[in-house]
Amino acid sequence: MSETTWFEEGAPVAVLTTQPLDRLLDYRAPEGGCASGALVEVPLGPRKVLGVVWGPGQGGVDPARVRPVNRVLDAAPMRPEMREFLARVADYTLTPMPAMLRLATRAPGLGDPPSMRRIYRPGSRDPERMTPARRRVLEVLRSHGGLGFTLGELAGLAGVSSSVVKGLVKLGAVREEESPRDLPYPRLDPGHGGVVLEGDQIAAAARLREKVVAARYSTTLLKGVTGSGKTEVYLEAVAETLRRGRQALVLLPEIALTAAFLSRVEARFGARPAEWHSGVTMTERRRAWRMAAEGEAPLVVGARSALYLPFRDLGLIVVDEEHDTSYKQEDGVVYHARDMAVLRASLCSAQVVLASATPSLESWANVEAGKYERLDLGARYGAARMPSMAAIDMRAQEVPPGRWISPALRDAVAGRLDRGEQSLLFLNRRGYAPVTVCRACGHQIGCDHCDARMVEHRFRKRLVCHQCGETRPIPATCPSCEAEGRLAPVGPGVERLAEEVRALFPEARLSVLSSDLFASARALKEEIAKIGRGGADIVIGTQLVAKGHNFEALTLVGVIDADLGLQGSDLRAAERSFQLMRQVSGRAGRGDAPGAALLQTWQPEHPVIRAILSGDEEAFWRAEAQERRAAGVPPYGRLAGIVLSSPDAAAAFDLGGEMVRRDAPLQAIGARVFGPAPAPIARIRGRHRVRLLVKAAKAAPIQRALRDWLAQFRLPANLRLQIDIDPQSFY
Repeated sequence: MSETTWFEEGAPVAVLTTQPLDRLLDYRAPEGGCASGALVEVPLGPRKVLGVVWGPGQGGVDPARVRPVNRVLDAAPMRPEMREFLARVADYTLTPMPAMLRLATRAPGLGDPPSMRRIYRPGSRDPERMTPARRRVLEVLRSHGGLGFTLGELAGLAGVSSSVVKGLVKLGAVREEESPRDLPYPRLDPGHGGVVLEGDQIAAAARLREKVVAARYSTTLLKGVTGSGKTEVYLEAVAETLRRGRQALVLLPEIALTAAFLSRVEARFGARPAEWHSGVTMTERRRAWRMAAEGEAPLVVGARSALYLPFRDLGLIVVDEEHDTSYKQEDGVVYHARDMAVLRASLCSAQVVLASATPSLESWANVEAGKYERLDLGARYGAARMPSMAAIDMRAQEVPPGRWISPALRDAVAGRLDRGEQSLLFLNRRGYAPVTVCRACGHQIGCDHCDARMVEHRFRKRLVCHQCGETRPIPATCPSCEAEGRLAPVGPGVERLAEEVRALFPEARLSVLSSDLFASARALKEEIAKIGRGGADIVIGTQLVAKGHNFEALTLVGVIDADLGLQGSDLRAAERSFQLMRQVSGRAGRGDAPGAALLQTWQPEHPVIRAILSGDEEAFWRAEAQERRAAGVPPYGRLAGIVLSSPDAAAAFDLGGEMVRRDAPLQAIGARVFGPAPAPIARIRGRHRVRLLVKAAKAAPIQRALRDWLAQFRLPANLRLQIDIDPQSFY
């Protein structure tokens, strides 16, 4: 796929469609001909579907039955390296190609011709009478930096009727204008607003610029302690990429991080870049897709799926917080964005920068093996210093029943309140309580559709299943024995912790950051911005707060249950606990005042807790690597997860057993199959789940063996099989 081929009118062409078919389809090139990579509309039965010209016709079909392509869409053709990227990802993840094409064309109206649209922007004055509905409209417009919205988008985001928007237009508070669709993004000025770098930053930025100038593929691990200025360093690589006329992509693990990051980009380059994530309007999604393809989006900031945008000349990919588990897509096309970023860059002579304070063991091992270069930032930027860290031994603390904040942590928070500083209390559990139990009969309220306990969310007055999303009101009587007043919450969630904090510090301003407490990404961004402005004294949060936030007044982090992530048999449990504790501790002391992190633990002698407190990260990675190498597991071995799901548990187990008995293709490469066994969460949405795990040596051709193994079986209509190469979780 290294070249583009032109097909004259009537020539047979092979088209890959987005439909779930296992082959390319032959068509005749349309009037005027078409090129390989062209996005086309083709007939499929009575329907018209999207496709891409993949190459010359396959043949084997009666020429008289071959139908012509309906039309070539007004969109840039898919470049050869992009088609090769999709094919390589499909081969690695064992994903059907139509699913890959759907991932790469997830933008509305790609076939629409250029046209004008009526959009709405902030007006010149506020209305004399401000109603809640009008205020929501104006807040939406202002929070998106003046971007234009269609009438439907603006009304939907604000939760109002279109008449409210039109009324604001008449009052001059909202401006209505005609605008072409899909305008190019503004030019970003590489020399606009660079900060003064210092120490290790200077050398790291210079090295990244050198690599961009060389225009040859390479991957660099940019490891820097929290607050060391990693962002400013890799923005220098972005600046050099823009000077060279190439495009850059910055991947972020959470939508909640985009608002602050976009502000930093605008300050650095004088304009806002393109955005790509689920919080972006359909209009902006289409614009970002088309402008990336035409080279008119110099920088895109997005979530993991931005990796599949059709960039014209991609020169740099930054994966910020590269260790974050959010980069693993675990439904649909199952892939890890960090690894696929490396693949994509290798196909278009681009640079990859993997930035993290706590790198994944995979990236650490690739540095040790000489595959990646490593650049270190060992100190915080400016006057900020790393927080002091200490453990609170809960065995020596007297904590009343039903309470989780130790006297030592309580006193530390009180001291910060007296000094006007912020504290963060971290607990990685959403809701009020993870389990609701009947004290009369012992029944634990579970989901009717999943093998999971319902989590009490007292703020919403609901029980919620965190697997399938099923909700129900909190019952007054036990569903099992019907006893009244005997249901009790067991264990803490962030909502219950908030209740305790309010009792201890009634005068404190409290903010609870948990993804399920906000109706929209915009509302979450606004709360984070408010905290940054000093609008809260105590912040309570889940792992959401561990990622990239910079609260300069925050000087204390208290981890409520540092032992929580150490439980279970996940091979990455130690690594993830280490990363999470170090990351959340790094939120403290990012301003001028010194910071401290206190970890409440029942096992202060645990090796992971000792490693967190000692700060000897290299010793931790070496020990973890030694254990993984001895066990032959990633990154020193290969794993593939197979999940069978069916409404009938016996059918899934029967097929799993048959697969194990016919594992000759796997034995041929020295691989072993473990299972079948019930998945840890054995039923989700009414479907029973059975897991098999394939383990092989690092160099074993596991994809080919899996393909041959699975080809032996035909699945019943109601049984699904999902393959997860390099699984990150084992639920």
